[in-house]
Amino acid sequence: MRSLLALACVPLIACVPRGPTKTARPIALPAAFSDGLPGASVAALDWRTFFADEALNRLIGEALANNYDLQIALQRIEIARAQTTRTAGARLPQIDMAVAASLRRFGAYTMDGAGNASTDIRPGQRVPEHYPEVFAGLQATWEADLWGRLGKLHGAARARYLASIEGTHLVIAGLVAEVARTYYELLAVDAMVEITAQSAEQQARALELMRVEMQAGRTTALAVQQFAAQVATTRALAASLAHQQRGLENQLTTLVGRLPSTIARTDAALERDVPRSLASGVPSDLLRNRPDIRAAELAVQASRYDVGAARAAFYPRLRITASLGYEAFDPRFLFATPESLAYGVLGGLVAPLVNRSAIKAELAVANATQLEAMVRYQQTVLRSFAEVSTTLFRLGQLGDVVRQQREKLAAVRETVATAEALFRAGRATYFEVLLAQQNTLQSRLELVGALRDRHITRIQLYRALGGGWQGTLAVRP
Repeated sequence: MRSLLALACVPLIACVPRGPTKTARPIALPAAFSDGLPGASVAALDWRTFFADEALNRLIGEALANNYDLQIALQRIEIARAQTTRTAGARLPQIDMAVAASLRRFGAYTMDGAGNASTDIRPGQRVPEHYPEVFAGLQATWEADLWGRLGKLHGAARARYLASIEGTHLVIAGLVAEVARTYYELLAVDAMVEITAQSAEQQARALELMRVEMQAGRTTALAVQQFAAQVATTRALAASLAHQQRGLENQLTTLVGRLPSTIARTDAALERDVPRSLASGVPSDLLRNRPDIRAAELAVQASRYDVGAARAAFYPRLRITASLGYEAFDPRFLFATPESLAYGVLGGLVAPLVNRSAIKAELAVANATQLEAMVRYQQTVLRSFAEVSTTLFRLGQLGDVVRQQREKLAAVRETVATAEALFRAGRATYFEVLLAQQNTLQSRLELVGALRDRHITRIQLYRALGGGWQGTLAVRP
């Protein structure tokens, strides 16, 4: 049957426009990352294992349960699932129950009118001029998927449904990384607040020393003014850091879906050692682990189905309609069997012949969309590799930065006490005391910043490799 239809439709098939002539430029990934460690990628680790911080893991779990962006993404999955169900249903017969009533009058000079005027609907009773009709029964319609058009539409919808799941995985990975990043920023600000409070107290003692020295005539009012300005500057910095602290707490509570409140945290987490590099696996692992790459691949698959469906729209469609029920001119006789039993079947081929510009335009859109999806996929792969490479290099460099900052702090840690002692002995100026205080404060803050950046870069690498979403979403495929 199908071969006969195809033979009959050869002239129509020959007129179907061709597909795209361009293809996306392929990207050959290298065998390994230049700055990565061998071994299985850390992306395979569950986020609970990767972070190993009870307070942080509680926050992430709360965010996954209550975050509003994630709830919106989950509803996108339900929308895509409904679209898949709709396209699957289009391949099956549609059966409706129908109850209808009508009243008709045929013109006297028509075939129906002239026939009814000389016909007895019952012995001795002519067909009435105003002819009522009642129908109760089933009506069915079905389009035979001869060319696979409906199947391709269903395939495209299913690919987009799976892409919506990957999109939600991407939201989850981003949410996990954002909660962790904000958490470590908060820990860093906590440490900076404590450091500035200690420095302000130390500088206040030095200010009192300058006042005593001025009263004894061993220094000038300028020194007192310089030390007072330094104390005010440090206290202003402490106030600014306190503002950042409150803002980060509120940012975290928003991420976890609750009103502003105190955030529990592990104070020692910032000081935990971080390896200079993490096992990154091989670049091809990105194709499996990163949700954005998987979603882009599914978008290519959906676009291919769309092209096939658009091409199939040029071919004839076989539609079959049928009805079965009871029909009568009088409700009293509606269910008389078999007299009022009525049924009918109609099948026909319909094919576009003239003015097919709209169908051609749909095919052109599908072809262009397919090429766009292919380019986006290649772009996503390239961007992900560059992101991992950059983050791996940065993580290695930050290890050196932390080491240098610790050495610097160790070198300046005792300079304040030494400068104050030398000042009392008349062997150092108050400028040297001021400089020692400033250098110590700056070095302590810089070390905290370097520790923060190292933790955040580690989080960024975990996400760039495709980690953070595994085991967090149970969705029926």
